Amino acid sequence: MKISILTPTYNRANLLKNLYKSILENCTNCKLQVEWLIMDDGSKDETKLMVERFISDKKLEIKYFYQENSGKMQALNKLVQKCNGDFIIECDSDDYFSNNAFETIEEAIEKDKNLENIYALVFLKYDQNGNNMGNKFPENEYESKMFDLYFKEGENGEKALVFFADVRKKYKHELEHNEKFVTEARMYHKMDVKYKMICINKPIMICEYQKDGYSKNIIKQFKNNPYGYYKYFQEILEKDMKGVKFSKRLYVIKHYILFGKLINAKKSLNKIMSTKNKILYCLLYVPGRIKTKMKFDVKKI
Repeated sequence: MKISILTPTYNRANLLKNLYKSILENCTNCKLQVEWLIMDDGSKDETKLMVERFISDKKLEIKYFYQENSGKMQALNKLVQKCNGDFIIECDSDDYFSNNAFETIEEAIEKDKNLENIYALVFLKYDQNGNNMGNKFPENEYESKMFDLYFKEGENGEKALVFFADVRKKYKHELEHNEKFVTEARMYHKMDVKYKMICINKPIMICEYQKDGYSKNIIKQFKNNPYGYYKYFQEILEKDMKGVKFSKRLYVIKHYILFGKLINAKKSLNKIMSTKNKILYCLLYVPGRIKTKMKFDVKKI
């Protein structure tokens, strides 16, 4: 049984050492075969030299690839097609694995024998201080879907996903208008249509947010990638949203209006399925457009 670790990276040579060390430490106590695929997204630092040092150690199967700066999502799309594992886990260059993470994954795979129609095992992520980066799942080892978790069951924060490779390779991150980023949830929601996830209340990954990271610069991400976000929220409004919390409806509609303004989309109810959502959209449309114009310099987008 083999697991492929996929890491897109850009100017993070100094942080890759932590991830490398955590992989090696986890490999000493597990039966899983491991390969580490790294996509250098046009780095200007010593990323290539650092990875070459890792490879020269001959302690781990490592594959290094390079692309002109195209963003994390394009990097993942390419890496997914190059990996050979039975399972895939995507690990950012500023993250690393917790102690016994691979053993935890291995135990979960062996314990859950009925894994038909499952696209991922979902684990917790902790910060460096040992705090859960979201809620615990309401139950341990239960089946759900990513959309249901966050829009119906009240889940929040980041999670670590271990994908079944044969399913993950059927999907890719869809980018709009040559943008470099789109939320991962857009792909997950498409996977939800045919498959489910198994949620496990154990951590396998530690996150160390950087000042130049995606999450720290969310407003910049909104400005640079409005078309992808617009499509993401539009696709949610095309769903049957029965059971979705009212606060989440507001969240989706407000952002749909926001990104509609950023890309200068015309007002339209055609893509909104629910009558309740159509009413909310009409009520929030004008104030939402005004607020967006005040908060963002729309002319520069």
